[in-house]
Amino acid sequence: MPTDIVMPQMGESIFEGTITKWLKKPGDKVQRDEPLFEISTDKVDAEIPAPASGILQDIRVVEGNTVQVNTVVGTIAGDGEAALPSRAPSQPPASAVAPPTKTQTVPPSPAASAEPEATVQAVHEGLVREDQGDHSRSSPLVRKIAREHNVNLSQVPGTGMGGRITKQDIMTFLDRAETAAVPAVSVQPDARVASSVPSPRPAATPSAISGDIVPMTQMRKIIAQRMIESRRTSAHVHCMFEVDITRIVQLRNKTKSAFEQRHGARLTFMPFFVRAVIIALQKFPIVNASIEGENIRYHRHVNVGIAVALDWGLIVPVLKNVDELNFLGLQRGISDLGERARSKKLKPEEVEGSTFTVTNPGQFGAVFGLPIINQPNSAILGVGGITKMPLVVTDNDGNDSIAIRSVVHLTLGYDHRLIDGAVADQFMAFVKKTLENWSEDVG
Repeated sequence: MPTDIVMPQMGESIFEGTITKWLKKPGDKVQRDEPLFEISTDKVDAEIPAPASGILQDIRVVEGNTVQVNTVVGTIAGDGEAALPSRAPSQPPASAVAPPTKTQTVPPSPAASAEPEATVQAVHEGLVREDQGDHSRSSPLVRKIAREHNVNLSQVPGTGMGGRITKQDIMTFLDRAETAAVPAVSVQPDARVASSVPSPRPAATPSAISGDIVPMTQMRKIIAQRMIESRRTSAHVHCMFEVDITRIVQLRNKTKSAFEQRHGARLTFMPFFVRAVIIALQKFPIVNASIEGENIRYHRHVNVGIAVALDWGLIVPVLKNVDELNFLGLQRGISDLGERARSKKLKPEEVEGSTFTVTNPGQFGAVFGLPIINQPNSAILGVGGITKMPLVVTDNDGNDSIAIRSVVHLTLGYDHRLIDGAVADQFMAFVKKTLENWSEDVG
């Protein structure tokens, strides 16, 4: 019997997933545990392995659709079985697909302009359902766009072969609908005032500025939602400190080759910053706390979220109990989370439970950033780029001189509901002192 491919449950609190990409097509041979398709949930993006070896017989849920966990999304025929003719990918049941969020006004055709009420009624009825016959003359992408804009495909003229509706057809239809949504009113101005009153500049129509419309990925939707929620929740304030890390740069340059040979791991700058943060959080536990209603929860351990930039978005895997790790453990943990985030190997529990977050816009050249707090944290540290700058240096005898130093700008974004400005500045001053006077062995 063929083996069903189901949408897995990636964590107890996850009830649905979006198929973002099929890595095989019907008729392809697959091996058990070989990556078969990619999904996106409200926690992680992940590659899902094949449940059995054989031939991918059919795909029942196309890319871009969201279905509940345990929904059958395809089947695999065994190696010894004759694969049945694969059927074309179909849309999931209406109950399993995320509801559309935008209603599109459809203009009446020129021929029906004399009967506006009848036209509106026909269009309204057409928006409620999509004819089954439309599946044979449109692509999954076209049907997805139609669902998102509540458009009945029977109203869209197709220019493709055999009347097939192309993406350009539906986009043209939507542009015309938006343009016609605001009727033009013709008014004959009085000739005596027409010359003295400047004519308003015509507004640009959607068709004049329109471009390709691409649906948001599931990850992008989640990022957008979380960022707005954080801004509305926390009273964001930022403070920025300039830190001379010449000592750390020299130490890393001196030891990075031996470190990699000894431990099989690259020595980066991130564990230095994380280690300084850990020490400071233990001295200022309020920065590691979080608000719960009208209460403050002081966390027993430090769980640091490390923001990882991906080609398709951003994710914050969490390194747990970092206050119990030595420098080598920090470096290995940070590298491991970053690699598995980029290869979609993270588990849902590995992106939960952070008490503080570190983000590194400096790796892309930013001097500093003003990061948004990662809820339910109360603070986030932004690490800017490391640059060489002339600084005034004072020796032990009090003599000043100008020297070229390696400098980084660190920004703390904090929730002013919980953390006072004085505490935030003291916290950052302690981080600065730890980094500038680094004395810990890196192993």
